[in-house]
Amino acid sequence: MSQAQELATHVRSQLARVIVGQQEVLDQLLLVLLVGGHALVEGVPGLAKTLGVKVLAKIFQLKFQRVQCTPDLMPADVIGANVFNMGTSSFALHRGPIFTDLLLVDEINRTPPRTQSALLEAMEERQVTIDGTSYELTQFFTVFSTQNPVEFEGTYSLPEAQLDRFLAKIRIGYPNGEQEVQILQNIQNGFDSRELKKVAFETVPPQALLAARVEAAQVKVEPALFEYIVKLVARTRNWPSVSLGGSPRAAISLMLFAKGLAATEGRDFLIPDDVKAAALPILRHRLVLKPEADLEGVTPDQVVRDVVKGVEVPK
Repeated sequence: MSQAQELATHVRSQLARVIVGQQEVLDQLLLVLLVGGHALVEGVPGLAKTLGVKVLAKIFQLKFQRVQCTPDLMPADVIGANVFNMGTSSFALHRGPIFTDLLLVDEINRTPPRTQSALLEAMEERQVTIDGTSYELTQFFTVFSTQNPVEFEGTYSLPEAQLDRFLAKIRIGYPNGEQEVQILQNIQNGFDSRELKKVAFETVPPQALLAARVEAAQVKVEPALFEYIVKLVARTRNWPSVSLGGSPRAAISLMLFAKGLAATEGRDFLIPDDVKAAALPILRHRLVLKPEADLEGVTPDQVVRDVVKGVEVPK
């Protein structure tokens, strides 16, 4: 087994100790971390979004911080500020929760645009600027932002520029009946998501994640697959029901995510199926539908599936 494949197998087994089902979602969370991107996680409350990120942090022995977004949240509450120390008559940096490895930004669409934009520099440059001074964030810095898809009162839509900074948009659905029964049995048997320290996870050092990242970056891509990725993204720009399609950043993200998927399956080369599997989480949040298409009930997921079907697969 390759390092990335072995790591993915181990992480799946550890996540399964506390989270029932949601295998595709958990795999996508791991892939985002593996290729060094950020994710927007969408789902109704109570589907283990926060728990999944917390457990990933514990498995990789990474620092974890959580920000609960509210309408009165200010940029300084996230990135920090220089605070005057009366004792020393000097300013000292008070670091905000953004100085971490894994940052969970809960209900990001509940905070105003000014605070949302405070994340842009950190997500793109892995640094923050406070009073003209730049501070580097860790090489593992990853933002997992959640949002509720059904409650829009008191929310602020994320601008396209910020949405494009997210490598993937991951959707979490309800577990099936059998899985929900298993969840209840786990609770009855004593499991408490607030007491994760009682769970003896088999952790791996952060260096194992770095090694897997190197392996994913070295996955070979044939010229025909470069063209295939570009054609998929370009087709979203000309789709009848779409007013804004994927950018070159979308094509880069599609390739990186697909390479990570190939690595976790033990391959050092990319195949078209990797690209197809990556298309939905990578492209769904980058498409802006025309108003008339939205009224007709067309969804970005539907458009992405149709685009994938309409582009010839290289042989």
